[in-house]
Amino acid sequence: MTRPKVTMELLSLVFSLPQLVAKDEGYFEEEGVDVEFVTKDYARAGIAPLEDHELLSSFGSTKSHFESGEASMYRACEWGQVRRTQDTTVGGRIVSKRAAVNGQAIMVRGDHPATHPQDLAGKTVAVNFHHGSHYVALQTLEGFLPREEITIAHYGGPQVRFEALRDGTVEAAALMEPWITLAEKQGYKVLAEAFYVGAEIASPEIDADTYERINRAVVRAVAKINEDPRPYLHHLTAEIPAELGSVAPEEIPLGRLRYVDPAPYPQEQFQRTYDWMVSWGLIEDTNSYDALVKNLVDV
Repeated sequence: MTRPKVTMELLSLVFSLPQLVAKDEGYFEEEGVDVEFVTKDYARAGIAPLEDHELLSSFGSTKSHFESGEASMYRACEWGQVRRTQDTTVGGRIVSKRAAVNGQAIMVRGDHPATHPQDLAGKTVAVNFHHGSHYVALQTLEGFLPREEITIAHYGGPQVRFEALRDGTVEAAALMEPWITLAEKQGYKVLAEAFYVGAEIASPEIDADTYERINRAVVRAVAKINEDPRPYLHHLTAEIPAELGSVAPEEIPLGRLRYVDPAPYPQEQFQRTYDWMVSWGLIEDTNSYDALVKNLVDV
């Protein structure tokens, strides 16, 4: 039997920790699939702040290895993946929910007068358009503010957003781990935090058998992480350049790290998410579940 080879595109590693652990522990190898990783230049990627999300591709401001055909799998936030399956030119479809259910926090500097989300009325929050920080900022803040008082702008990846917050270029920023812990160590404040589901997209070359092998390895990795994630958190902390500070694996609160077995992406969840995105003008209103989703994982 031919041994399948799969290249996965990685963004912030907190969202791909199960895949990294599956590689470290040899679970992919045991399932008879060769998995390689290619990292998107994401954490440091940034361009001049943008206020209109339509000025930026849903695949980001840097090269998409998935869209170029150099990677056949890619995981990110649920909202962004729904948008990307609309925009893809290589036939990508959502094939499951991802294993990572981690969060982002909207943060301000320690000397900022804001103490709760309503204090951000009319204040710009730095995000990365079409990624989790973008959507979670909108969904979180609209629980506290009318939409017309919510202001977000694209700054780029998490390192760029952290640096903009540090330098006072922006008043607030949405960050994930390990950047939340780094910011808290430097006295920054969390005003709101939310957890959210993500999704896997795959190109048509990923067949059901190959995905089943990958999924079995990821399920084993989820169990391993949930036993004790500390031995693997060096993957996360290594993202922080030394000049910005440091975070030790034991400093990351384990309550912020949530990993579950991948599951099918159900139509009712898709519809709820899709309708919300349409209401913000974040996606065209002509899509359907069957056009964007092709589940490859069993219930």
